[in-house]
Amino acid sequence: MREDKYLEATRRIFEHIAETADLSFCVQLWDGTLIPLGDSADPRFYLSIKGPGVLGAVLRKPTLENILLQYASGGIDYHGGDLITFYEVVRNRGKRTKSVSSSSIKKKISKSLIFREALNLFFAPREQKDVYQYSGDETGRRAERDNKQFVQFHYDLSNAFYELFLDKEMQYSCGYFTEWNNDLNTAQQDKLDMICRKLRLQPGDRFLDIGCGWGGLLCHAAKKYGVQAHGVTLSQKQYDAALQKVNDLSLTDNVKVELRDYNSLNGEYDKISSIGMYEHVGISNFPAYFSKIRSLLRDRGLFLNHGITRRAKKSKRHFRKITPGRRFILKYIFPGSELDHIGHTLEAMESCGFEIHDVEAWREHYARTTRLWCQGLEENREKAIELVGEDRFRMWIAYLAGVSFAFHDGSLRIFQTVATKHDRKGGSSMPPTRADLYI
Repeated sequence: MREDKYLEATRRIFEHIAETADLSFCVQLWDGTLIPLGDSADPRFYLSIKGPGVLGAVLRKPTLENILLQYASGGIDYHGGDLITFYEVVRNRGKRTKSVSSSSIKKKISKSLIFREALNLFFAPREQKDVYQYSGDETGRRAERDNKQFVQFHYDLSNAFYELFLDKEMQYSCGYFTEWNNDLNTAQQDKLDMICRKLRLQPGDRFLDIGCGWGGLLCHAAKKYGVQAHGVTLSQKQYDAALQKVNDLSLTDNVKVELRDYNSLNGEYDKISSIGMYEHVGISNFPAYFSKIRSLLRDRGLFLNHGITRRAKKSKRHFRKITPGRRFILKYIFPGSELDHIGHTLEAMESCGFEIHDVEAWREHYARTTRLWCQGLEENREKAIELVGEDRFRMWIAYLAGVSFAFHDGSLRIFQTVATKHDRKGGSSMPPTRADLYI
């Protein structure tokens, strides 16, 4: 009897949503019943709910994190294609409400009906499985930052896992699409070349790559541009793979890789890159970060900073507030990460003695890159689950799909900033135009 009560309450809730919201997908209940959520709902695309306890858990704690936990533990699932495709269907409404605003639809939903039926589900039991997460202060704000632990939580997951969705050079940063239909390998090769051209790399240049990943840029710069390349990373697995790559390509005379914090570096370099690394530093640490890089660069030397940003807000307090989406990423994907807005980043660089020469937005390039990553990982679902477990695989799918739409819609941005160290007065040594970048 109780099971019938749960099913009936759930049906009434979703049938009422269908009448008012007119969505383009369906919901499948735990008894197999498929409920269209609109007049033109496509039965190929549906969310499945494993049992009444899933809804009870969400009702007791209706947060984004809890909904994602229900998905990660298999209580909620999507069907009809990869998550990117499914979400594109979800975002569309039927003809009946297509021109009606979301706020108008919300007003039409009977809160009393939803509340009354939800009471029948509120205490439905749900056994929640543990989902792998960072165990310390994921924000990096409340205690002394352990950058090595933050990095290894994310990057030391498994080299084999990243191989499932990255390009052949293992570039875990935004590709550069000279044509939007280019494949991932082409886009990443074009990205490596664009970075090297922006840095105006020349044979014999002393080149440092901070956070060098699996060594792709180091080896590309040494092979194609003849530089003396030095890379550092805090990830043990990345270091091992980069070292193997250097040996396999017989580049040991031209490329040096170290498992080392950039803060401990000394010496002088002609060119320095930081690709997808400054997001891990923490905004409050930017003065020390940019000052250290500047101290390693010769006068008029070039620095390229490539990183994800967010839109600026009306106040600093509002900007630094941790949203539910950011909390999810910090706890389950990228502990210690913090995104700046480009205006403050440029201010921080200038205050540390850099002269800014070029700032280029790659937002839509990263939307495309992360879309391809997400779809690539889904295509290798079984192998991924073998490597990291189903809950972590599901969290990564949700993460990659979410950031792809965030870049597509504009809440996330990414910029490449080129700057020089400007000590003495006079010219910058930069060419008069950007023509050399687009050969």
